[in-house]
Amino acid sequence: MQHAVGAPLPPPPGQGPGSRPGGHPPMGSHPVPPVPPVPAAPPAAVPAPGWPASPPPQAPPQPPPADATGHLMLPQGAPVPAAQPVDPAHAAVAVLLIGPAGAGKTTVARHWADTRRVPTAHVSLDDVREWVRSGFADPQSGWNDHSEAQYRLARRTCGFAARNFLANGISCILDDAVFPDRPAVGLGGWKRHVGPGLLPVVLLPGLEVVLERNAERTGNRRLGDEEVARIHGRMAGWYGSGLPIIDNSQQDVTTTARLLDEVVARSLAGPPGC
Repeated sequence: MQHAVGAPLPPPPGQGPGSRPGGHPPMGSHPVPPVPPVPAAPPAAVPAPGWPASPPPQAPPQPPPADATGHLMLPQGAPVPAAQPVDPAHAAVAVLLIGPAGAGKTTVARHWADTRRVPTAHVSLDDVREWVRSGFADPQSGWNDHSEAQYRLARRTCGFAARNFLANGISCILDDAVFPDRPAVGLGGWKRHVGPGLLPVVLLPGLEVVLERNAERTGNRRLGDEEVARIHGRMAGWYGSGLPIIDNSQQDVTTTARLLDEVVARSLAGPPGC
């Protein structure tokens, strides 16, 4: 068969489009798409002679992980601020006013908090304890494990509140009938709840004054005379303990609060541990 001049020659057998060398047909009915080339990594920069090499890029710093309460955990080795001189007139302090029932702790603490020149809160143990409405364990009905547990819970709650007030620059005063013969659950317990900087002050009038003031109470805060006398006798153990003691038998509330101010100022101005 002859072809016209200039026409292309037919491909030899087995060399047409889509055929493999050796005449084998391609696999499948569609051609395999070509694999795109992988771009080569850019060459590392070579510093010019006499110049230091640039440091490798660093990942941006990540914030410290947060715990379940949402507070950020400080990294280890965080600097501790240096201690600053304490100004007794403006320092945020935590005072524990100790005394028997009828000593006037709550009245004096509330007045002291009301009249200070700096923000001050009054955290009353009895008020916090009476937050329990249903199931309240009244000690006058008999002291038992249930009433003891509610007192412990109230003290921890008051200590937690005091630490929060102090952390926000607000002073606080707490009141409780702490016995000197039970240091682990008394004064020692309060210092664990609030902190070692807690300033304890004893308010201890005479027994006749305590009995008279207790008789004016109502509700579950009024105790029997024998119970008041027993508590007052135990409180006498604070004499000789080194704690400041205010006898407010002949002092009104305003004068007692001023005496408390003087005691707190001396404690803050004195050396640690005094």
